Amino acid sequence: MAVDRIFDALASRPRREILAYLSAQELTAGEIAARFEMSAPAISRHLSVLEAAGLVASDKRGQYVFYRLVPDNLVNTLTGFAFEVCPTAGPLKREARARARQTGARAPSPPKTR
Repeated sequence: MAVDRIFDALASRPRREILAYLSAQELTAGEIAARFEMSAPAISRHLSVLEAAGLVASDKRGQYVFYRLVPDNLVNTLTGFAFEVCPTAGPLKREARARARQTGARAPSPPKTR
């Protein structure tokens, strides 16, 4: 499940730090690795986990691979999770659906997971 992959990815401090770096700009794998005291294969594994979770995307340009944050996946997943655990979320969702049926409007669908 995509939510599990995202939370697994966020469980690691280096991966959270990578996300923080990528929140400001896209970076090459080498630029990311230069910010850490760990091996290139370890950085590569962290980037693979983040990419598999849909939190970062990569783009190969020439001999470099650039990584960038995919903020919508993180925000949508965390929002969906918060609504599931929030005690008032269930009644609010039901109320929103009922109002949508009354007005004939379509209720927004829940965030998509990959």
